[in-house]
Amino acid sequence: MPVDIQSHSLCLGIVGTGAMGRGIAQIAAQAGIRVLLFDALHGAAVGARETVVGTLGKLAEKGKITADALAAASAKLEVVQRLDELASAQVIVEAIVENLDVKKALFQQLEDIIAADCILATNTSSLSVTSIAAACKRPERVGGFHFFNPVPLMKIVEVIDSLLTAPWVSEALLALGRRMGHTAVRAKDTPGFIVNHAGRGFVTEALRILGEGITDFWEIDRIMREAAGFRMGPFELLDLTGLDVSQPVMESIYNQYYQEPRYRPSALAALRLVGGMLGRKTGRGFYAYSNGAAAPMPVAAVPGARAASVWVSQTHPEWADVLREMAAATGIGVETDYTPSDEALCIVTPLGADATTSCVEQGLDPKRTVAIDCMFGLAAGKPARRTLMTTPLTTAAMRDAAHALFAADGSPVSVVGDSAGFIAQRIVACIVNIGCDIAQQRVASPADIDRAVTLGLGYPKGPLAFGDALGARNVLQILEAMQDFYGDPRYRPSPWLKRRALLGVSLLTEEA
Repeated sequence: MPVDIQSHSLCLGIVGTGAMGRGIAQIAAQAGIRVLLFDALHGAAVGARETVVGTLGKLAEKGKITADALAAASAKLEVVQRLDELASAQVIVEAIVENLDVKKALFQQLEDIIAADCILATNTSSLSVTSIAAACKRPERVGGFHFFNPVPLMKIVEVIDSLLTAPWVSEALLALGRRMGHTAVRAKDTPGFIVNHAGRGFVTEALRILGEGITDFWEIDRIMREAAGFRMGPFELLDLTGLDVSQPVMESIYNQYYQEPRYRPSALAALRLVGGMLGRKTGRGFYAYSNGAAAPMPVAAVPGARAASVWVSQTHPEWADVLREMAAATGIGVETDYTPSDEALCIVTPLGADATTSCVEQGLDPKRTVAIDCMFGLAAGKPARRTLMTTPLTTAAMRDAAHALFAADGSPVSVVGDSAGFIAQRIVACIVNIGCDIAQQRVASPADIDRAVTLGLGYPKGPLAFGDALGARNVLQILEAMQDFYGDPRYRPSPWLKRRALLGVSLLTEEA
């Protein structure tokens, strides 16, 4: 490795001192690395240094770093006025505007200034690292070094190998990321790299569910938070990020993959974008905001209805036993015959299928049939949100009786329209499937995929671990049922998922 990343004299140049450049500068300085700050905008680098020193000062005031650490890190930050003053740097990271031509021009300028073994790293989040490298005289020393905002808090950096990057360059960037206190993962140069690629399933499938009129956006958010365990729902996330950021990313990745159906964006989001309903930044997105807080959404009261008796499908015996116990605990009569009586509330437990299909296949009365998602939120006595699904003919009385039954132990209940795969099953299956396909494409190792997603997106589990927790065979069944129902290649299972499900091995299992 020509560059000694652990050297006390390591010098890092940063070109572009916006939010990303400042964040990278802060963690580098705290790691004892000399940082040279340059920005083409007059006064920007000086202002950036002041901001970083101020941030470090606040950390010291809160006792998160010592006074000595504050002084040492501040002393590592230097402002340079001319590009040629970066000549002493062993690594230069650009964090300028996301414009391919501008980045290429910058690296071409730097090549006439820097040493032959200086690494040129781009913090691009969406552009081809290979394209940037190919414009250079020494493309082998160019690599991707993608941080996430805010850099000091998002403890993940993607190191991107272009088709032309020398192995020692990526190894050096991985070591540099680790020295700066981040988890460094390695990825091939593909649209979205790991994190932005893996994030396609969460919001795009939620938008599709909303577009089908299955339920309201806030109900989808509640289900994904309270049943599936995500920190925020997809529409809360879209409002936080802003559609002016999210929608172009969705469209870009979809088009860079030549209209791959798995990444298909939604016309709903595009319409809100042109309407200026961007999210928190405009005071109105999917939610309306006042003083930074979202307006409260309706919560359905628990009905007082009660079924005369309950019959539970035996399609999944282990779930049926739990549901019967829950019904019995409320004092409702539980039927155990192979077929229900003419008065019974009929409960079905589909995995990937919709309530209508389940009802028809089992010869049940659609007016009395309600489906429950047993994959998420089932456990009795635990106040996790449960999801019920009606057929188009389910009566209000039977719907309300099912709602009251499954809310009897204090668990919140969402009642949604008919949908192949419920809500959480659909979204999580898409997340797992895309993660599997990232592994199949050899974009990154299975372990790095899960590390990057948990740190970069804050999911409760990485997509492959999520698939293992639910059972690869179950996820495969959900996807196959959705593909069969919709006839949409969007839901076709990844070969990675299918083979490991058939073999009964972990989705984190690499090929020998």
